[in-house]
Amino acid sequence: MTSPPCVSVVLCTYNRAALLPRAVRSVLAQTTPAWQLVIVDDGSTDDTANVVETFRRGDDRIVVVRQKNRGLAAARNVGIRVAEGTHVAFLDSDDEYAPDHLAWRMRYLERRPAIDMVYGGLIVRGPREKQYVVDLEHPHRKIHVSRCYVGGTFMVRREVLQKVGGFRPIAFGEDFDLVRRIERRFRVEKVGRRSYIYYCDTADRLCDLHTQRLLQKSPAP
Repeated sequence: MTSPPCVSVVLCTYNRAALLPRAVRSVLAQTTPAWQLVIVDDGSTDDTANVVETFRRGDDRIVVVRQKNRGLAAARNVGIRVAEGTHVAFLDSDDEYAPDHLAWRMRYLERRPAIDMVYGGLIVRGPREKQYVVDLEHPHRKIHVSRCYVGGTFMVRREVLQKVGGFRPIAFGEDFDLVRRIERRFRVEKVGRRSYIYYCDTADRLCDLHTQRLLQKSPAP
Protein backbone atom coordinates (compact mmCIF):
# COMPACT_ATOMS: atom_id res chain seq x y z
CA MET A 1 0.00 0.00 0.00
CA THR A 2 1.32 3.43 -0.93
CA SER A 3 -0.33 5.21 2.01
CA PRO A 4 -1.77 4.08 5.36
CA PRO A 5 -5.41 2.96 5.18
CA CYS A 6 -8.09 4.85 7.10
CA VAL A 7 -9.63 1.62 8.34
CA SER A 8 -8.41 -1.95 8.75
CA VAL A 9 -11.03 -4.67 8.41
CA VAL A 10 -10.30 -7.76 10.51
CA LEU A 11 -11.93 -10.86 9.04
CA CYS A 12 -11.38 -14.10 10.96
CA THR A 13 -12.37 -17.40 9.42
CA TYR A 14 -12.35 -21.10 10.17
CA ASN A 15 -13.38 -23.74 7.61
CA ARG A 16 -15.69 -21.46 5.62
CA ALA A 17 -14.11 -21.67 2.18
CA ALA A 18 -17.54 -21.70 0.52
CA LEU A 19 -18.78 -18.57 2.32
CA LEU A 20 -15.59 -16.53 2.49
CA PRO A 21 -15.68 -15.13 -1.08
CA ARG A 22 -18.97 -13.34 -0.40
CA ALA A 23 -17.48 -11.55 2.60
CA VAL A 24 -14.21 -10.62 0.85
CA ARG A 25 -15.98 -9.38 -2.28
CA SER A 26 -18.12 -7.09 -0.16
CA VAL A 27 -14.92 -5.40 1.06
CA LEU A 28 -13.56 -5.14 -2.47
CA ALA A 29 -16.84 -3.49 -3.49
CA GLN A 30 -16.61 -0.70 -0.88
CA THR A 31 -17.11 2.83 -2.20
CA THR A 32 -13.96 3.96 -0.38
CA PRO A 33 -10.61 2.49 -1.44
CA ALA A 34 -8.91 3.52 1.83
CA TRP A 35 -8.99 0.17 3.59
CA GLN A 36 -6.78 -2.71 4.58
CA LEU A 37 -8.24 -6.21 4.87
CA VAL A 38 -6.57 -8.49 7.42
CA ILE A 39 -7.75 -12.08 6.96
CA VAL A 40 -6.88 -14.34 9.87
CA ASP A 41 -7.17 -18.02 8.97
CA ASP A 42 -7.63 -19.67 12.36
CA GLY A 43 -6.35 -23.12 11.45
CA SER A 44 -8.76 -24.04 8.65
CA THR A 45 -8.48 -27.55 7.21
CA ASP A 46 -10.69 -27.03 4.14
CA ASP A 47 -9.85 -25.04 0.98
CA THR A 48 -9.70 -21.71 2.80
CA ALA A 49 -5.97 -21.21 2.17
CA ASN A 50 -6.42 -21.41 -1.60
CA VAL A 51 -9.46 -19.14 -1.57
CA VAL A 52 -7.65 -16.52 0.50
CA GLU A 53 -4.51 -16.69 -1.64
CA THR A 54 -6.52 -16.02 -4.79
CA PHE A 55 -7.81 -12.77 -3.32
CA ARG A 56 -4.46 -11.77 -1.81
CA ARG A 57 -2.65 -12.06 -5.13
CA GLY A 58 -5.15 -9.70 -6.72
CA ASP A 59 -5.00 -6.82 -4.21
CA ASP A 60 -2.06 -5.61 -2.12
CA ARG A 61 -4.45 -4.13 0.44
CA ILE A 62 -5.16 -7.69 1.61
CA VAL A 63 -2.95 -9.19 4.32
CA VAL A 64 -3.21 -12.84 5.33
CA VAL A 65 -2.26 -14.34 8.69
CA ARG A 66 -2.40 -18.09 9.27
CA GLN A 67 -2.25 -19.71 12.69
CA LYS A 68 -3.24 -22.82 14.60
CA ASN A 69 -6.84 -22.84 15.75
CA ARG A 70 -7.07 -20.62 18.84
CA GLY A 71 -10.63 -19.34 18.73
CA LEU A 72 -12.31 -16.12 17.62
CA ALA A 73 -11.07 -13.78 20.35
CA ALA A 74 -7.42 -14.73 19.83
CA ALA A 75 -7.77 -14.51 16.05
CA ARG A 76 -9.31 -11.04 16.25
CA ASN A 77 -6.53 -9.86 18.55
CA VAL A 78 -3.95 -11.04 16.02
CA GLY A 79 -5.79 -9.06 13.37
CA ILE A 80 -5.79 -5.96 15.57
CA ARG A 81 -2.03 -6.24 16.04
CA VAL A 82 -1.48 -6.44 12.29
CA ALA A 83 -3.93 -3.60 11.53
CA GLU A 84 -2.42 -0.37 10.21
CA GLY A 85 -5.54 1.80 9.96
CA THR A 86 -6.50 4.60 12.32
CA HIS A 87 -9.72 2.64 12.88
CA VAL A 88 -10.49 -1.07 13.01
CA ALA A 89 -13.68 -2.68 11.73
CA PHE A 90 -14.69 -6.33 11.84
CA LEU A 91 -16.44 -8.66 9.43
CA ASP A 92 -17.58 -12.20 10.16
CA SER A 93 -16.77 -14.65 7.37
CA ASP A 94 -20.43 -15.63 6.86
CA ASP A 95 -21.65 -12.01 6.57
CA GLU A 96 -21.04 -9.08 4.23
CA TYR A 97 -20.99 -5.29 4.01
CA ALA A 98 -23.28 -3.05 1.99
CA PRO A 99 -21.13 -1.02 -0.47
CA ASP A 100 -21.06 2.17 1.63
CA HIS A 101 -20.55 0.49 5.01
CA LEU A 102 -16.99 1.66 5.61
CA ALA A 103 -17.29 5.09 3.97
CA TRP A 104 -20.41 6.06 5.90
CA ARG A 105 -19.03 5.01 9.27
CA MET A 106 -15.71 6.71 8.69
CA ARG A 107 -17.50 9.96 7.79
CA TYR A 108 -19.67 9.60 10.86
CA LEU A 109 -16.65 9.28 13.16
CA GLU A 110 -14.66 12.00 11.42
CA ARG A 111 -17.51 14.45 11.99
CA ARG A 112 -17.85 13.40 15.63
CA PRO A 113 -14.31 13.24 17.05
CA ALA A 114 -15.61 12.72 20.59
CA ILE A 115 -16.99 9.30 19.63
CA ASP A 116 -14.49 6.45 19.86
CA MET A 117 -16.60 3.52 18.70
CA VAL A 118 -19.81 2.81 16.78
CA TYR A 119 -21.83 -0.38 16.42
CA GLY A 120 -25.22 -1.53 15.19
CA GLY A 121 -27.04 -1.15 11.89
CA LEU A 122 -27.96 -4.73 10.95
CA ILE A 123 -29.71 -5.95 7.84
CA VAL A 124 -30.80 -9.40 9.03
CA ARG A 125 -31.32 -12.24 6.56
CA GLY A 126 -32.41 -15.77 7.33
CA PRO A 127 -35.23 -17.67 9.10
CA ARG A 128 -37.06 -15.48 11.60
CA GLU A 129 -36.81 -18.09 14.35
CA LYS A 130 -33.00 -17.92 14.11
CA GLN A 131 -32.95 -14.14 14.47
CA TYR A 132 -33.43 -14.42 18.25
CA VAL A 133 -30.61 -15.20 20.66
CA VAL A 134 -30.16 -15.42 24.42
CA ASP A 135 -30.03 -12.06 26.20
CA LEU A 136 -26.73 -12.12 28.09
CA GLU A 137 -28.08 -9.79 30.77
CA HIS A 138 -31.25 -11.88 31.22
CA PRO A 139 -30.38 -15.45 30.18
CA HIS A 140 -33.93 -16.73 30.69
CA ARG A 141 -35.17 -14.81 27.65
CA LYS A 142 -34.31 -14.24 23.99
CA ILE A 143 -33.97 -10.95 22.12
CA HIS A 144 -33.72 -10.04 18.46
CA VAL A 145 -30.13 -10.02 17.22
CA SER A 146 -30.47 -6.35 16.19
CA ARG A 147 -30.55 -5.49 19.90
CA CYS A 148 -27.23 -7.23 20.54
CA TYR A 149 -23.64 -6.05 20.30
CA VAL A 150 -22.72 -7.76 17.03
CA GLY A 151 -18.94 -7.65 16.63
CA GLY A 152 -19.09 -7.42 12.87
CA THR A 153 -20.73 -4.00 13.14
CA PHE A 154 -17.97 -2.52 15.33
CA MET A 155 -15.76 0.30 14.10
CA VAL A 156 -13.30 1.45 16.76
CA ARG A 157 -10.31 3.72 16.96
CA ARG A 158 -7.31 1.38 16.90
CA GLU A 159 -5.66 3.03 19.90
CA VAL A 160 -8.81 2.38 21.95
CA LEU A 161 -8.64 -1.36 21.22
CA GLN A 162 -4.99 -1.34 22.20
CA LYS A 163 -5.68 0.47 25.47
CA VAL A 164 -8.39 -1.97 26.60
CA GLY A 165 -6.42 -5.03 25.53
CA GLY A 166 -8.67 -6.22 22.72
CA PHE A 167 -11.02 -9.18 23.08
CA ARG A 168 -10.95 -11.53 26.03
CA PRO A 169 -11.21 -15.33 25.42
CA ILE A 170 -14.39 -15.96 27.38
CA ALA A 171 -16.86 -18.79 26.73
CA PHE A 172 -19.53 -16.55 25.16
CA GLY A 173 -20.20 -12.85 24.73
CA GLU A 174 -16.76 -11.54 23.70
CA ASP A 175 -18.44 -8.70 21.80
CA PHE A 176 -20.62 -7.70 24.76
CA ASP A 177 -17.62 -7.86 27.07
CA LEU A 178 -15.49 -5.66 24.82
CA VAL A 179 -18.12 -2.94 24.52
CA ARG A 180 -18.69 -2.86 28.27
CA ARG A 181 -14.97 -2.40 28.91
CA ILE A 182 -14.67 0.31 26.27
CA GLU A 183 -17.73 2.15 27.61
CA ARG A 184 -16.05 2.59 30.99
CA ARG A 185 -13.34 4.78 29.49
CA PHE A 186 -14.51 5.95 26.07
CA ARG A 187 -17.61 7.09 24.22
CA VAL A 188 -19.58 4.44 22.34
CA GLU A 189 -22.62 5.07 20.15
CA LYS A 190 -25.13 2.87 18.34
CA VAL A 191 -25.92 3.95 14.78
CA GLY A 192 -29.16 3.46 12.92
CA ARG A 193 -27.75 3.29 9.42
CA ARG A 194 -28.19 -0.33 8.36
CA SER A 195 -25.23 -1.48 6.28
CA TYR A 196 -23.99 -4.71 7.88
CA ILE A 197 -25.66 -7.75 6.32
CA TYR A 198 -26.01 -10.43 8.98
CA TYR A 199 -26.92 -13.97 7.92
CA CYS A 200 -28.75 -16.28 10.32
CA ASP A 201 -28.72 -19.38 8.13
CA THR A 202 -25.11 -20.50 8.67
CA ALA A 203 -24.99 -24.04 10.03
CA ASP A 204 -22.11 -23.49 12.48
CA ARG A 205 -23.01 -20.11 13.96
CA LEU A 206 -21.34 -19.78 17.35
CA CYS A 207 -24.29 -17.91 18.83
CA ASP A 208 -26.60 -20.83 17.99
CA LEU A 209 -24.33 -23.28 19.80
CA HIS A 210 -23.93 -21.03 22.82
CA THR A 211 -27.62 -20.14 22.89
CA GLN A 212 -28.50 -23.82 23.17
CA ARG A 213 -26.03 -24.29 26.02
CA LEU A 214 -27.20 -21.24 27.93
CA LEU A 215 -30.85 -22.20 27.60
CA GLN A 216 -30.09 -25.66 28.92
CA LYS A 217 -28.32 -24.21 31.95
CA SER A 218 -30.70 -21.33 32.68
CA PRO A 219 -33.47 -21.84 35.27
CA ALA A 220 -37.04 -21.44 34.16
CA PRO A 221 -38.41 -17.87 34.67
